[in-house]
Amino acid sequence: MLNVQTETKLTYWPCGCIYTGAHTIGVGHCNLFSNRLFNFTGKGDQDPSLNPTYANLLKTKCQSLSDTTTTVEMDSDSSSSFDNDYYSILLQNKGLFQSDAALLTAKVSRNIVNELTKQDKFFTEFGQSMKRMGAIQVLTGSDGEIRTKCSAVNS
Repeated sequence: MLNVQTETKLTYWPCGCIYTGAHTIGVGHCNLFSNRLFNFTGKGDQDPSLNPTYANLLKTKCQSLSDTTTTVEMDSDSSSSFDNDYYSILLQNKGLFQSDAALLTAKVSRNIVNELTKQDKFFTEFGQSMKRMGAIQVLTGSDGEIRTKCSAVNS
């Protein structure tokens, strides 16, 4: 990620925090985060950074590590609205994915998350970040690919 940021003049501000604000809309499949509920360190434990009440709610929906069909709203309060609520629930330790929770582990990103709880700030910064991302040189033809799964290169 550092290479991409350097080459495209993107900074930690948009890449580390702004783009994850898109998690305010949509759902996540249980198998993509259930390790946080059932086997975080490989010992059958729960991610200690996850809000315990929220974790218990998630366990009622996702009942195993291998559940690939059940989905859960990424923003439990407003998953069908594009808003800044994602950042508010993140500060309550209710980020669905481990990558969400990671934003709270460093002081600089936690401070940015706090800033983005302001609706106007989020809308302004998200819009600017999308403009910057749009300036990234897109790979086409055999130089690039559209991933069938976001988190992995196609095989």
